[in-house]
Amino acid sequence: MTIALDKLTDPAVRAFVGALNSGDREAFSAALTADATMSDDGADRDVADWTEREIFSSGGHMDIEKQTHDGLGLVANYRNDTWGEMRTSWRFTVDGGKVSRFETGQA
Repeated sequence: MTIALDKLTDPAVRAFVGALNSGDREAFSAALTADATMSDDGADRDVADWTEREIFSSGGHMDIEKQTHDGLGLVANYRNDTWGEMRTSWRFTVDGGKVSRFETGQA
C-alpha cells in the first residue's frame, strides 16, 4: 500500500516528492535550499550531479510506503531506468520550509 502525495505531512517533503515524481527540475530546485546537501548510502554526493543522474535523466520515481511521525523520514520503493526498483529510506532536514539536506540509501 502506498501513501498518496497529499498525505505526506511535511510540506517541504511533499514538494520534494511531488517534483521528483513529476520530473519537474524547476519545482525540485525550488523545494531545496540554495546550499542543500545530500548523501547516498552514507557518502556525500553533489546534489546537482546526483539528481540529474539518479532522478531526471533516468525517470526516477518513488512510491511512499511509510513516513515517520514527524514527516521527515520516508521508506519508499524507488525506481529508475538505471537501477530498476529498490526499497529505500529517505531522511530530510528542513530549513525555512525547504529541504536543506536529504539522505537516502537502501532500506
